[in-house]
Amino acid sequence: MIEVTAIDAVLRTLADPTRRAIFERVVNSDEITVVELTRGSGVTQGAISQHLKSLKQAGLVAERPEGRNVYYRAEPEGLAPLADWMSHYAVFWRERFANLKTLLKEIDP
Repeated sequence: MIEVTAIDAVLRTLADPTRRAIFERVVNSDEITVVELTRGSGVTQGAISQHLKSLKQAGLVAERPEGRNVYYRAEPEGLAPLADWMSHYAVFWRERFANLKTLLKEIDP
C-alpha cells in the first residue's frame, strides 16, 4: 500500500481552499512569483508565502530563486501518492459496480 504519511501530507495541504486555489494558479503557470500570486487574490503576500511553504513541504511545488525573485512551479510527482491511493479505490469501485450490474441483470432478465 502507499505510504500513509505522504497521502496525509497531500490531503492536508490541499484541504485548505485558499491553498488549493494557489496550487491551481501555480499549475496553470509555467512559473509564477509570490507577487504575481498575490495580485487579485485578496490574500496578503505573507499568507501566500505561508501557503507556498506548505505546498513545498508536501512536495507539490518547487522553487527557483533568481535574483530578488523566487519562481514557483508545480511538481506533478507530488500528486503521485494521492493518484496511487485513488487508483487503488478505483479498482475497488469498478469491482463493486460490476457486481451490481450482474445482480441487476439477474433481478431483471
